Amino acid sequence: MGDVVATTWAELDSALCEGSPDLPENFSPSLLSLSLVRTGVSQLKAGSFLRVPTLHLLLFTSNSFSVIEDDAFAGLSHLQYLFIEDNEIGAISKNALRGLRSLTHLSLANNHLETLPRFLFRGLETLTHVDLRGNPFQCDCRVLWLLQWMPTVNASVGTGACAGPSALAHMQLHHLDPKTFKCRAIELSWFQTVGESALGVEPFSYQGEPHIVLAQPFAGRCLILSWDYSLQRFRPEEELSAPSVVACKPLVLGARLIVLAARLWGGSQLWARPSPGLRLAPVQALAPRQLLRPNDAETLWLDQQPCFVVADASKAGSTTLLCRDGPGFYPRQSLHAWHRDTDAEALELDGRPHLLLASASQRPVLFHWSGGRFERRTDIPEAEDVYATHHFQAGGDVFLCLTRYIGDSMVMRWDGSMFRLLQQLPSRGAHVFQPLLIARDQLAILGSDFAFSQVFRLEPDKGLLEPLQELGPPALVAPRAFAHVALVGRRFLFAACFKGPTQIYQHHELDLSA
Repeated sequence: MGDVVATTWAELDSALCEGSPDLPENFSPSLLSLSLVRTGVSQLKAGSFLRVPTLHLLLFTSNSFSVIEDDAFAGLSHLQYLFIEDNEIGAISKNALRGLRSLTHLSLANNHLETLPRFLFRGLETLTHVDLRGNPFQCDCRVLWLLQWMPTVNASVGTGACAGPSALAHMQLHHLDPKTFKCRAIELSWFQTVGESALGVEPFSYQGEPHIVLAQPFAGRCLILSWDYSLQRFRPEEELSAPSVVACKPLVLGARLIVLAARLWGGSQLWARPSPGLRLAPVQALAPRQLLRPNDAETLWLDQQPCFVVADASKAGSTTLLCRDGPGFYPRQSLHAWHRDTDAEALELDGRPHLLLASASQRPVLFHWSGGRFERRTDIPEAEDVYATHHFQAGGDVFLCLTRYIGDSMVMRWDGSMFRLLQQLPSRGAHVFQPLLIARDQLAILGSDFAFSQVFRLEPDKGLLEPLQELGPPALVAPRAFAHVALVGRRFLFAACFKGPTQIYQHHELDLSA
């Protein structure tokens, strides 16, 4: 193995502690092994061993240094054994071991390391033995990468036990299951403001490009937005004149774009763009006798035909199903007359189209499609004063978010015959409780007129919504609708507000194990 040199702090003071990359002159450049015991060195800096490139073994024992910097062992391409034991090391840089391409045995045992930087062992393909025992590891997300790395290497790894958190204290690291670690977080941060208030926001894709349409009653228009690739922002593309509009519902049929503009006064209209490059133009007045005070509009497909359903909140009008017949859309069925419907939700249950109507006068009623028309199937028990409903699917189940302005909003799950209560969430002043699937996360956003809007995330293990974050700043002022838009590798959340501008938030994924 060659000479083993034991040295003292006096010999290494100028070489290591004060940052010189050179060892004392009496060190042979052909040295094969070196032991550094009780030197008092406070840190190992980059290039500390450039003068002894032939080292095969390097041992540090009972020293006082606490930091190992990047490239501390640069030039030691022949080093096979590196033992850094019984020192006071509390931190090691992620590139500290870079260049040790011949290393087979590594020991960091009995130090003060609570974690190790990710990719510390990158490039050490020749490792056969690693000893990490005797360190006070904190077994949180910072050690997840280590747990995932150990099964992938052809090396024996001694890890020792966890020092914390308290729930895992004294548990051996190799007994931990990486699947139990929750190390991925998300954040919604403000991105852009779109002037003028809005009651609704609807995303759609046209000619392969994402678009958004806002229902802006005070501006008297449906405003279509698209993505500006130069400015990296959303910009207005086209607007449709629609005084007192409450909903703008897009429908894309090949190259044809249709927008239903539901209006409180002046009658609801259908606008159409026959082909790309043309502007939208009004083409049809919709059911003027039935739609007296529309409050919501949805699209659905029935018997392979596109349809709209418009919820009407007047006593004299009625919620109406309009389906395509020739060049236009005409009433197919009047539903739920005299019940002052506030919301319509189209969904599929048991392989069949269903429609759920919420109203100011009774509990939400569920209809199913049968024989070319909707027939009443059941209502939702224990669901009084529901303003709106939105559904989502997760794990093969169908869930329902029910918005209540007074009292608790609710989450229900379909059991095959009816929706059953699963969860209640305080929601004073809420007009919207909307589920959205963003990336891998099933979220639900509870908007409030009196407090911050809350974002919840479905926890698959529990099957319940758990609080994630509040939206803002800027705070949302009377939010009424939310929508998710994905483009060019980025994800955005639109929040339409009745008493303030529309706010756009960007979705970020955070890796807590990094």
